[in-house]
Order: sequence, then structure tokens, then C-alpha cells
Amino acid sequence: MSTPPTAPWNEHAGRRFSLSATVLESQDAHALADFYHRLLGWPVITDEPGWAMLRPPAGGSGLSFSSDPLYRPPVWPATTDHNQMQLHLDIRVDSLGDAVEHALATGARLADYQPQDDVRVLLDPAGHPFCFFES
Repeated sequence: MSTPPTAPWNEHAGRRFSLSATVLESQDAHALADFYHRLLGWPVITDEPGWAMLRPPAGGSGLSFSSDPLYRPPVWPATTDHNQMQLHLDIRVDSLGDAVEHALATGARLADYQPQDDVRVLLDPAGHPFCFFES
């Protein structure tokens, strides 16, 4: 299988930029990469000790995963007493109910707090929030 293409270059200020991936930390990079592989169906294109990367088959920026033995999951919604979320993934789906069912079967958890009726906040196995929405 060939490696999916990267995201196209963006020209700005006389330089070229291309977002390669968003990196998610966890205690076990490979376990988290496996979760997102099963959730999204994206192939693993890099698998090294403590590091893995997925990229969508049609190309574009991917997701990378790094192992950090001191990683602690964020708390959603934020409190001043715990790690706060620094980012989350917004994932467009064609059926909110079906996507949530699939995510739960894959190992996600539904967040206790749901701020919008047309969006579902879920937590991956390492505690990172991600949102499903229809458009």
C-alpha cells in the first residue's frame, strides 16, 4: 500500500507551509493510534517505538500519537483543579447517531457534559475530547 499524499503547500509571506499532523499525547501512542485507526479507518503510515501516525487515504494532514509516561488526561469541561483541554478534534459525520454508536463500540466514552443538541462530545481512551457533528 502506498503512503497517502500529504496536505498541499500553502504559500504565505514568501514561504511554503503544510500542516502535517496534529499530535496527541498519551501513555501508549500505539493503543491510541489503534483506536483512531478503528474509528476513522485511516491507515497507519508510521509505526515506531513511542510514535505512530495515521493519514486519511485521500490525503491531507493526519493524526500522530506520541507516548509520554507522565501523560494525564484532561478534564472536560474544564476546572481550575485539573488538566484543561488544550484542543479537541471536530469530526464531520453523515449520521450523528450511527457515528456515536460506532465510536462507543470502538472504545470511546460519551462525555457527561453535552453543550449542544446537534453535536456529541466524546472522549477517546486517553481522555482527549472529540466532537461529532453533521453538516
